[in-house]
Amino acid sequence: MTSTVPALGTRTAEGSALQAVLLDMDGTLVDTEGFWWDVEVEIFAGLGHTLDDSWRHVVVGGPMTRSAGFLIEATGADITLPELTVLLNDGFEDRIGRTLPLMPGALRLLAELAEYEIPTALVSASHRRIIDRVLTSLGPQHFSLTVAGDEVARTKPHPDPYLFAAAGLGVDPARCAVVEDTATGVAAAEAAGCQVVVVPSVAPIAPAARRTVVSSLEEVDLAFLRGLMTEMR
Repeated sequence: MTSTVPALGTRTAEGSALQAVLLDMDGTLVDTEGFWWDVEVEIFAGLGHTLDDSWRHVVVGGPMTRSAGFLIEATGADITLPELTVLLNDGFEDRIGRTLPLMPGALRLLAELAEYEIPTALVSASHRRIIDRVLTSLGPQHFSLTVAGDEVARTKPHPDPYLFAAAGLGVDPARCAVVEDTATGVAAAEAAGCQVVVVPSVAPIAPAARRTVVSSLEEVDLAFLRGLMTEMR
């Protein structure tokens, strides 16, 4: 797949300060944040536990080890972290095998970035096995690089995944536009020094410096992303 880091060498979009676009996956390009919660609810029901709906905001958008660990501790379920991780990945993969709804505007945005040869990376906290399944629908040709949560020492909310992606593309993180949907992902992108566009999925996120909030990917195109960089300067 596209996990191999390409040779370094800064590539700048002509006539723009924008050097690359880095995109989250779950809840940003594919409408799957609810899938993860449904799988968690189902697994813990089988273990004899009911998940509190308020926990959904705690586990969304973060690394699986953090989410799974929190749920084990909160419920006291008799299951190990490695066992639960396997069940979560299996359950999620089964669901996306049946249906994988894309977010409105996702394929249009990816096609436009490809048309204008904007270096683009997929940066997700999901594991490689999940990313590779989703890429069959998104189109691996749309990404110069993909980064999975189980391929970096520290995943979101740490900046490592976005710093790794920027280095792999040979670009300056400060001249990258990141598209995210959760507070965890936003924290990672901002810590990496990127300009962030947020399309909130589960919980509201307020605008801030270097952070623009929109209601849908349908509001985001190349001109919009380049405009953010111009405003930043």
